[in-house]
This record gives sequence, C-alpha cells and structure tokens, in this order.
Amino acid sequence: MEGLVMRTTGSWYRVLPMDEADGGTVDCRLRGNYRLRGNKQTNPVAVGDVVDYSMLEDGTGVIAEVHDRRNYIVRRATKLSKQTHVIAANIDRLCIVATLAFPRTSTGFIDRLLVTAEAYHIPACIIFNKIDLYDIPMQAVHKNLQEMYEGAGYPVYAVSALQGTGLEEVRAMMTGQTTLFCGHSGVGKSALLNALVPGLELRVGEVSDWSQKGKHTTTFAEMFAVGGDFQSPTFLIDTPGIKEFGMVDFEPAELSHFYPEMRAVLHGCQFANCTHRHEPHCAVKEAVEAGVISMERYSNYLGIYDQIEADLGG
Repeated sequence: MEGLVMRTTGSWYRVLPMDEADGGTVDCRLRGNYRLRGNKQTNPVAVGDVVDYSMLEDGTGVIAEVHDRRNYIVRRATKLSKQTHVIAANIDRLCIVATLAFPRTSTGFIDRLLVTAEAYHIPACIIFNKIDLYDIPMQAVHKNLQEMYEGAGYPVYAVSALQGTGLEEVRAMMTGQTTLFCGHSGVGKSALLNALVPGLELRVGEVSDWSQKGKHTTTFAEMFAVGGDFQSPTFLIDTPGIKEFGMVDFEPAELSHFYPEMRAVLHGCQFANCTHRHEPHCAVKEAVEAGVISMERYSNYLGIYDQIEADLGG
C-alpha cells in the first residue's frame, strides 16, 4: 500500500493511506535492513515522503520502500557532522518565518535557506512575523529588507499572528499546496500556524527574557491536512526551530546560480569561472556597485562561499 508520511518521531512514522479519504493514519516502523543501504541521512524517512508499507496483525505497519523525492530541504545534522538531516520532502513552497523583534532573524540565515530552496527548485517566500512589536526604526529596517528580497524575486509577507494582521494573503498563497514553514525558535511559527488554521492548537512557547532566544516547542516535524479535497489537498508542515542552518552538497562555483539576481547578470562576467570576489570585469560586482544587487545579499554570498570552501577543505 502507498502512504504519505505525516509525522516522524524517532523510529515511528505516522502514515496517511493515499487510497483513503477518511483521514485515518497508520503508525509504521521502518523495515530493519533499510538503514543499511549506505544512507548518510539521520532520517531515511522524512515528512512528505511517499512510501510503500504493509500492515501487521497488531494494526501497525512496516515501511518497505521510500519513493523517489521530487525535491527536499536538507541541512547538516550538526555543525561538525558529515551526516545530513532531511527536514521535509516533496514540497510545493518553503515559507521562512522570520522576525525583527525578539529574537531578530539574520539575513544570513534567511539566505542559506533561500539558496537551498533554489538548489532544489522549491519556490520560497519570507514571512516577517510580530509586526505589532515594531517601533519606527524596525519599520524602516523591515521596509529595506522587503525591498531587498522582493527585488531578488521573493514574495515577502508582513504579519502579526497575535493580532491576525496579514493572514489572508498567506492563506491564499498556501491553498492547494504543501507548504513547509521553517525558522528560528521564538519567531512565532507555531503561533502563526495556529492563527492561519483555527483549531490546529500547536503548542506555543515563550522567548527567554535574558537571552532573547526562543524555546523549542515543536520537537519533531509534522504535516497537517488543513483544507482542500483529496485530489487537491492543502498541507502545512511544522518543523522544530532551527538554530543554525548548515548547508550540504554545494560547490563554490555553483553558488551564484542560486542567487536569482546574480544569475540574471552572470553572462556579463569576463570569465566563465568567475567567483565574483576578486576577478576584473565581473558583472556581479558591477551590479552591486550600481545598487542593482544588494550589498547585504552579496556580503552573505561571500560568507557562504567561504564556508563552503572551508567545508570542502579549500
């Protein structure tokens, strides 16, 4: 039987049968020898995977095979680990939940997620939450960031989960799609999902007063069916807060291709193997100097480039 993985908790996977419309799920384990196939991922089965499974007499199931993924979001399992962790698979859109207010999300973190989404052909957007907490300086920073990311081609939404501001646009965007929500702990991701889908009732945490950092409330990835019909459902995926996003499987030479605003001008560089760091007649650097490409995005590019080189031992 075919099923869709809705939740992963250690060695158990909650699977939604794909031939049934009643919403019933089956708790499954992974066949014992599946992990012995040279898989470097900490989780060979991820939320969003389509799997083949069989039923046991006790009402649980055994996953025998994971179907090929059309895309996925992956990160380094830990900072120094060579293993990877698949956050979710078969995604229609990535929503990066960020905030300028307690704790502030860095553009470096946002850009690492955007680059990964570009690499796996996943449309992405940015949702700035907690706009009800903005003071006048924050409003100015938000305006600049919105212009920067919209200029690069990414939709930007400004919302307040607490006050319900800006939610209709986000609901319209996610309708009929499988949408993955990612962000730091404390940005209000669970509160946002609760506001978007009344009755979801995800546990909401608080931000530590002394560190201004969020406390984890979601401890595992889970997908929820929140609308649509069986042929065109709306799914959202909630994930644990991410402290750092370690990128994997990237080569320095390909990085600029995953910045849409850089990709648009690469043909103008004098050298085909231009790194856009020190070469003369570089169209990317010229676009930065002309204000066509954001200096902040370019600075993040340089930082990511250096990190990829370091990871490769370059």
